This record gives sequence, C-alpha cells and structure tokens, in this order.
Amino acid sequence: MKNFLLVLLTIPSIFLYSQQHIKLASDIYPPFTDVDSEKGFALELVKEALKRGDVQTEQTITGFSKVMDGINTGIYDGSAALWKTEDRENYLLYSEPYLENRLVLVGRKGSDVSAKSLSELKDKRIAIISGYAYGTSVYTSLDVIIIPGKSHQENLEKLLTFKTDYMLVDELLISYLLNYQMNDISRFLEIGKEAFMVQPLHLAILKDKPDTRKIIEDFNSNIKNMMADGTYNKILELNWIQSDVDGDGVHELVLLGDKAGTEAPANYYRLMTKTAMTENSERYYINGEVYEGWQVVPARYKTDIIKAANMNTTSTSGLKLKF
Repeated sequence: MKNFLLVLLTIPSIFLYSQQHIKLASDIYPPFTDVDSEKGFALELVKEALKRGDVQTEQTITGFSKVMDGINTGIYDGSAALWKTEDRENYLLYSEPYLENRLVLVGRKGSDVSAKSLSELKDKRIAIISGYAYGTSVYTSLDVIIIPGKSHQENLEKLLTFKTDYMLVDELLISYLLNYQMNDISRFLEIGKEAFMVQPLHLAILKDKPDTRKIIEDFNSNIKNMMADGTYNKILELNWIQSDVDGDGVHELVLLGDKAGTEAPANYYRLMTKTAMTENSERYYINGEVYEGWQVVPARYKTDIIKAANMNTTSTSGLKLKF
C-alpha cells in the first residue's frame, strides 16, 4: 500500500515535468497581435496549436525592439508572430507560415484602388496606423504623403471627410468587415484587390532551447489540423477560409460548421498567397468532405448562413468600424 501511494503521488509531478513552458513576446499589430483586452488572431492561433502539443505559453506584449532584445538575451524564448530574415534564422527555428500580413489599399467609394505600389500614388495622402510594422518602403517613400493615425476608426473618419485620399488596411480586417459590415463597405469604400505588402507570419523559438525542434514540428502538424477542423474559422471569426486542407496542392474553401448559405460564397479569406498552389474557388470542404463545385454541395448544407451564426461578435467589437 505504501508503494502504491508513492506511485500516485509521483504521477502529477511527472506530468508537470513533461509539459513544456515557453515565454513568447510580440509587439502590437492588430488584429494579429495585441494586449489581452483586445483581439489578437495570431496569438490565439499559436496558443491553441501549442496547447494541442502540450506546450504552455506566456505571452508578453511590448515594443518590437524590446521583443528582439529580450529574445537575444534569453528573457523570451521566441515570438508567436515574426517575419523570417536571414539573420534571425541563425539563432531562431521557424515554423511553417500560418498567416500572412497583407496590406491593401482602401479609398472612398468611386476611388481608383488599382495601384500596386506607392510610386503609382504620387502626392496622394495615405493614412496608416502609428507604430505598425508596415515595412521601410512605406515610411521612406517620397512619392506619397504619410498621415499617421491612432486607429483604423480614426483613419476611416479622415478618409470619409476628405482629409486623406487612401488608407492602408490589412486584408484580414477587410475580410472581417466584409463578413459583418458588407452594406457599409459597399456603400462607402473601394477595396484594392492587390496587396501592397505580403509578409508570412511564423512562430519562432530559440534553437538552443530544449525540444525546440519537436515543439515546432508538433506546431506545424497542429496548425494543419486546425485549418481543416474549423478552428481557424472560429478564431478568425469568418465563415469561409481558403486553404489546402488535404495537401494536394489545390486550395479548398473551408466552411465553419455545416451552414454554407443559399449561394456560393462571394467573400472568403485566403490564409496563404505566397504558397505555390493552384487557385480554385470552386472546391468546398465541408464536414471533412471535399466537393468539386457548388452544384454538388449537398442541399442539406445550403442553409441561410445568417441563421447559423454561432460566433461571438461582441468579443471583436473593437474591429468593427463606425461609418
């Protein structure tokens, strides 16, 4: 009996010892990374994927220079949302990309948003968010007039009152607004179809941390499962996402739940654009099955998607814009 009790007492400590714990740091870049009180899609995806690999995370939000200094000095083990550079690859092990930063041009209704570079917008006033990691080309461009703002709401108000000509917005936020504020978007705004900037996001962990390679491998596997099982849709709060869920090199449109709507989806969010895959917006992945074309999607799924809304939109009220 004494030996049996000893075994019971040691079981919790064994599990506690085997569970990994990593400290991650990121800067503020809504809607991908933000403080706990705000929505941070990338942080939530990473947390869930690591949790499935039995890895606990501690997230810190701070300035980007402090993020990198903290990683280099060992205060943090890595970052949940980092761009890949040759220098960083010397000491960080990167996951496969799991999201992308994609900036698109937004103008007032009727505006020309076909520009593919800032050089095509000479002397135009472009609203951006102060402190965002837009890349050096945005800040150093002599062709445009950069007007910083504190929020997308502030920039929208400047746009609609003719204080700016355009604003740069991440495509993920645009997809969210198209999902929840289609009427406002259609009435007031023009959305560019070409991204000005595309930067894949990765989980990156210090190479010298024990079990880093296994953590990253498990993370990659869990991310792929999350793209297929509806977790991505739920966290991003979008009905449809586009991803290669079966690994055959062709994109599928992945549905949240089993209510596909009465018509083929007009709006969906592409998880990856830099991955070499065959574009196909007529391939649907619903409840674990692939359907080649809207016409072969079973009628039982073609239910009004509004009635099927099961997402907590109040939690993301900060992402909604007032027109």
